[in-house]
Amino acid sequence: MGPVNRPLDLQWLEDFLALVESGNFSRAAQARAIAQPAFSRHIRALEEWAGVELIDRARHPAAPTLAGEVFVVTARDVLLRLAQARTRAHEAQEQASRSLQFAATHGLSLAFFPRWLQRVEQQVQLGPIHMVSDSYQACEVLMLQRRVQFLLCYGHAAARTRLLPPGFEFACIGQDRLVPVSAPDAEGQPQHRIDGDASEPVPVLAYSEASGLGQIMREQLPGAFDVQRFKPVMTSHHAVLLKTLALEGRGVAWLPHSLVSDEMADGRLVGAADPEWSLPLEIRLFRATAALAPAAEAVWAEVKKAATQPPSPTRP
Repeated sequence: MGPVNRPLDLQWLEDFLALVESGNFSRAAQARAIAQPAFSRHIRALEEWAGVELIDRARHPAAPTLAGEVFVVTARDVLLRLAQARTRAHEAQEQASRSLQFAATHGLSLAFFPRWLQRVEQQVQLGPIHMVSDSYQACEVLMLQRRVQFLLCYGHAAARTRLLPPGFEFACIGQDRLVPVSAPDAEGQPQHRIDGDASEPVPVLAYSEASGLGQIMREQLPGAFDVQRFKPVMTSHHAVLLKTLALEGRGVAWLPHSLVSDEMADGRLVGAADPEWSLPLEIRLFRATAALAPAAEAVWAEVKKAATQPPSPTRP
């Protein structure tokens, strides 16, 4: 008898262990609720797969051969491990149904998300939460790949996005504004002012192409990219980094007011231009329109209760 190239049926292992326990083909077949001829074929098929005789049929009661005794140990271990794996898989699936996966742009993940989450938790019992903080471009890719359930980002009526209906929808969950700020001089005036009579271009801490805020500025404030008037001294998609550099006096940065409200209140940052250089922003929560896990759907239901009606997004 030699092994053959055929798949192993786990039912054969269960039949084999039932036979070892009972020592009788008829009783084992009955315990397994299988007709005895079919049961005998299963045992023979397992022996053909193993390439050795596993049952000594000449003995009464039937008993495993020496090879069968070795095989019993492994068969029991395999079935036990598979049962445990199935249990753990069900537990993981149950946990996944309660977990939430968010992607958020850097500034919102720090300045807005914790307080917003606290409000949601007052209404909805949440499970584990996984948060990815990155540029808008990276977060958008995560949504397109369905690797997160929600994307928290800034938006504007003119903002371009690939998260379009009918595959995606969003709710407006807050308002903010993009304001140009600078570190103050000794008299409390901005070290760098946009609308002053500067003999040299104003140093600007700019957003990169991957930044959602940068995309909004390019659409709504093209004048901020006038190389005759402004000189980028640092480019990043990380608003918090630009804020740090602005505090050091390195230039003007357009930052969300929610991110710099404390610094503006205590005078560490001051406005660097008149209001026309500011931009209104929406705080948007995107999701795929396909059904989400129950916990995510509960969050969305709560979001929709408080959301304002958004304008249609703009195609890239």
